[in-house]
Order: sequence, then structure tokens, then C-alpha cells
Amino acid sequence: MEIIEIPTNLIDEDTDQPRNQFDEDSLQELLKSIEELGLLSPIKVRTTNDGRYKIIYGNRRYKACKMLNRRTIPCIVSTVTDELEIYLEQIAENLTREGFSPLEEAEAFNKVLNDPKFSSSTKYLSSKLGKPESYIKNKCDLLKFSNAVKKLIVSGTEIKKDKLTEEQLMPIKELPIEHRDSLALIIARDELPVSDVKKIARLFKDKDISAGTKDKLLYKSGHELLETWSVYEQNKAERAKPAQPKSAIKKDKPEKDGLDPIMVTPIEDKLQRLLSSLPTHAPLPSEVIHSYEEIKTNDKEIFLKDIDILIENLEKHLVEWRKVGDLVKAKKNNPQLRATDQK
Repeated sequence: MEIIEIPTNLIDEDTDQPRNQFDEDSLQELLKSIEELGLLSPIKVRTTNDGRYKIIYGNRRYKACKMLNRRTIPCIVSTVTDELEIYLEQIAENLTREGFSPLEEAEAFNKVLNDPKFSSSTKYLSSKLGKPESYIKNKCDLLKFSNAVKKLIVSGTEIKKDKLTEEQLMPIKELPIEHRDSLALIIARDELPVSDVKKIARLFKDKDISAGTKDKLLYKSGHELLETWSVYEQNKAERAKPAQPKSAIKKDKPEKDGLDPIMVTPIEDKLQRLLSSLPTHAPLPSEVIHSYEEIKTNDKEIFLKDIDILIENLEKHLVEWRKVGDLVKAKKNNPQLRATDQK
């Protein structure tokens, strides 16, 4: 492998290369290292038709040398002319370097797969880069998100405020865009760990929850979404319990003096559960009511949405139990209906 010194002014950057983000701090560190020790690793270039050279990899080293006004740069000159092979070599080289972001990987993979100039397959890309096909697919899935979300994506697995890791986004990548992007921003804002994101994703993937309800959930914080998931899962588990073989069930009280446990019907049990969870009404003090004025402007819309949800649920309970009450009263006051029930 021959290394030759090439005049810096004859070398051009490759604007189509996979890597386009360069951290300024790391570039300054590299510049200082080259200034003190020299360029320890040559860059790789290829010849162009006009007698110049285009970089295959080593853009950061080239930038640093140019900033130091180096007249020449040690280079390896490649004889490869196939554009796909060159681009794959650029990807492979960047995969070994720090600072190659998940989004840059995604865009590079997507270009190989969909650019008419390449139109390669995931299987071929996997074999050339030594990466599983699932790895390539997961990276490309990052491109589904909006630009606002993409700007927050960072390398690594550390959870940071207003940043997103690839692992945080994977559980929600298949959700409809109207839910996916909003949830991503909530996840970034509230620094939700992957385990919590998976729970929230299950909530939004549940087909028993209407799209309208899911839209309202997007006004909640990450913590509130987790509470909603917990309550919903408990209710679902309760509904999934097998029905009692008899119309009456045992009330959760111990036997006394050899007597059988108290027996209640399912409707009585439902009523008692609701009464135990519903606090006794007490008028809201005036100072409590007017404390809404202290709510931040941005949070008032969420507060009003929560009021609407509360009123909607209470009204549903009211309609349902009023029907039950009217039915019981009607049979109680009508001897013929009572006689029918007793047959």
C-alpha cells in the first residue's frame, strides 16, 4: 500500500459522502494532535478526470490539515472506479469511527437501497458491511420520523433531556405518524427510559382504544401516560377474568360464627367497587377553584382536556347507573314484574 504526498490544493471533498456532521470540539482536538504529532493516518483519495483527487475517506483529517495550512497531505490513492464500491467503502470506514450518527447511517443505507444510481438490496448491503439485515432495517426506520424528531437523535444509549436514542424510538416506530412524532417529543422532554416507552407504545397500539382517545392522551406528560397505561392494564386484566359460574359471587369478607360468606350479585359488586373508588363529594373551596389562574398558559389546554375526560366518564357512569336504578324501581313498584322475576 503506497502512501504519497499530494498537494492540499489538488484535493477536493466528496459532497456525496455518507458523513456530513462534524463535531467542532473533536475537530479542534484532531487539529491540535496533528499540530503536535503530525498526521498519523493518511487519507484515502481517488483520481478524477481533471487531474485532481477526491476524498474517499478522511474528511476530518483533510479539514484539520487545511486549517493548519499544510501544503501537502499523505494519501492512499485508490484505483477503484465503481461508484457503489466506493460508497460502500466510505460507509464501512465511517462505521469504525466515532461521531458517525445513527441518522447518517440511516441516510447512507437508504441511499444504497433506493438511489437509482445504486438500487441495491438489504441482503447485499448486509453481506458487504457485515451487519445484520435487522440492523440496517432499524436504522432506516429512523427516517420515518419528522425533521423535528430527527434533530434530537443522538448516538449511544444514555438518556438525556431533549435528546433521543435509537432504542427509545424503536418501540413507537410503527405507530401512525400523528401519534408517533408527538410521542417522540414527549419521550425526549420527559427523559423516558426504554422500558417505559414500551409500555406507552402498547397503549397506543391497542385496537380497543379509539383514535380520538389516543389523540387526547397526547396532551399528557410521560408520567401521566404511564399512569394511564397502568390503570388501563389493570382494568383489562379485570375484564379478562373468567365469569363466575353462578349469578352470585362471594363478597370479600371472612366467615363469621360458622355462617356462609356474604353473597352479592355482580351488579352489587360493581356498585360497591365504584363507590369505594369514588370520594364523597365536598364542594370545592373558592380558593381551590380560582387556583386555575396559576396554571401556566401552555398547560391550561391540557387541564381543560383532562376536565373534559373527567366529565365524559362521569356522565357515562351517570347514564348507566340511572338506567339500572330506574329498572330496579320499575320492578319494585310493579307487582306483575316482580311476580315474573320470581318464577
